[in-house]
Amino acid sequence: MSAPTRTRPLRIGPYVSDTPVVLAPMAGITNAGFRRLCREQGAGFYVCEMITSRGMVERNPLTLRMIAMDADERPRSMQLYGVDPVAMGQAVRIVRERDLADHIDMNFGCPVPKVTRKGGGAALPYKRRLFEAIVRAAVDNAGPLPVTVKMRIGIDDERHTFLDAGRRAVDAGVAAVALHARTAAQRYSGQADWSAITRLRDALPAEVPVLGNGDIFCAADALTMVERTACDGVVVGRGCLGRPWLFGDLEAAFAGRPLPAPPALGQVAATMRRHAVLLQEHMGEDKGIRDMRKHIAWYLKGFPVGPEVRRRLGLVSGIDELDELLAQLDNDQEFPAEADGPRGRQGSPGRVVLPERWLDDPDDPSVPLGAELEHSGG
Repeated sequence: MSAPTRTRPLRIGPYVSDTPVVLAPMAGITNAGFRRLCREQGAGFYVCEMITSRGMVERNPLTLRMIAMDADERPRSMQLYGVDPVAMGQAVRIVRERDLADHIDMNFGCPVPKVTRKGGGAALPYKRRLFEAIVRAAVDNAGPLPVTVKMRIGIDDERHTFLDAGRRAVDAGVAAVALHARTAAQRYSGQADWSAITRLRDALPAEVPVLGNGDIFCAADALTMVERTACDGVVVGRGCLGRPWLFGDLEAAFAGRPLPAPPALGQVAATMRRHAVLLQEHMGEDKGIRDMRKHIAWYLKGFPVGPEVRRRLGLVSGIDELDELLAQLDNDQEFPAEADGPRGRQGSPGRVVLPERWLDDPDDPSVPLGAELEHSGG
């Protein structure tokens, strides 16, 4: 496997990575422990969980815990969500003045109802003037910090917004644009339409990186996306769930080196333990091990480890118990073909939940009443 000839280092403001890969922010996943685990595997940009602008402005305790960064985490990438230009500007100014991050990403791609029903996430680019005002508020208050945006194709097949939103974001001064090549109505179902990434790359100035997102489950997927779309890098989300070594594969692939051999079950078990330790360091022993439980099925996908061991691992309550259970695994089991492919939430397409009369006037710049979430989350 060789790297595509057009691949070059990914630059976001003053920050450069030879591996043009970004870890997608995922709620409940991309905390400091998981980001460190992924950084240990390979180079790239690693973005924290989504933070609400309102939570930042109000110094919400959960928000302050979620923005924790490792001392050696550079650049420190934070994703902000908001629907009010004033609150977004205030939040970005706080980040800059308190030196809380080096790079700010903005969420305009989340399709979950609790976000879109407030006009946020993937719903917001439809209100093009409001979208532009929010992006400009972020850029104007960021100072030297680069600001990027992540978005979807649109609300549904009848309402595509990505080309207009991409142009407005660039006019506002963003450093890069990422596109998840699905509509909000698709959620995570079906197949991503990579042709939309090509269209966005063609529509924006060459000096502004365009990143592709959607259906990157192995290194070959990433190379194929870059070759087909001419995008400047890829954003990886669900593909790394239970497979943080994917970032090592991506680093090798983009450098034109042979990929590392897939890990045997013993190596997977060692990675699971490392993950648990990092979560405990970040969240505390009890909360960290509880948080680890949701990762177990992803790590063990395709491995015939037996239902009882799998069940007990899913209920693990301490590192000693985790060690005891991992010791029962057959370390020499080869990585199974069944472990490849999609993982994480997929679900089915559905109607996007929107504020009342949201679709009446795309030029209406007003902030929906009660739209700002009171606390952090995504």
